Amino acid sequence: MPVRSSALPSEVLPESPRCATAGGDAVPVLHGSGLGLSRAGRPVLRGIELALGPGDLLQALGPNGSGKTSLLRVLCGLAMPDEGALHWRGRPVRAGDPAYQQALAYVGHTNGIDPDLSPAENLRFAARLAGDDGAGAVAPALAAQGLERVAHTPVRALSQGQRRRVALARLSLARRALWLLDEPVAALDADACAHFDAQLDAHLAAGGIAVIATHQLLSAGGAVLHLGAPA
Repeated sequence: MPVRSSALPSEVLPESPRCATAGGDAVPVLHGSGLGLSRAGRPVLRGIELALGPGDLLQALGPNGSGKTSLLRVLCGLAMPDEGALHWRGRPVRAGDPAYQQALAYVGHTNGIDPDLSPAENLRFAARLAGDDGAGAVAPALAAQGLERVAHTPVRALSQGQRRRVALARLSLARRALWLLDEPVAALDADACAHFDAQLDAHLAAGGIAVIATHQLLSAGGAVLHLGAPA
């Protein structure tokens, strides 16, 4: 799983690229070449190279403002790169590409759940959006995150960590090949982190791919893309 960044976000280009490698030599499923993005005329990302195949994990590591969220937005199609190209299964990714959108699951900084609904109701709604009635899948998804006791409690009454676990539980409902996760363990305690680690391990073992933005390396390993501090 070759990964390279030939630029530090919002900084001057270094003389030599920094690299991170893992995985094998199979044809990549997700391939980014020379990805760059600017905001208000200032570079946020530049020279990003990545090639990910089944079972690969990439951790985008850096402090706040280093471009981690911007990278995920490019990878999920919410922002089109100013430079370079992104390919999924050999085909260029275009804005709003339905086939690509159906292949990925994105969890951002916000949890994207309705505070007036319970965790079970939120998951049933998410399942219907994914084209499934959710029958039989909601309870196991909540149990995998240790949320059985609050399954029918309004989300607004839950802690921030519990809300985050509801958002992560949605990943178990629709089997998507690519997970794009922005600080997934934010607000989680050690027990909840263990639940997420098991969830991620199962996804990767089944041939899934994950790109995780984080300010602190997770224990799951994989390749690491170092993004620098903002200027």
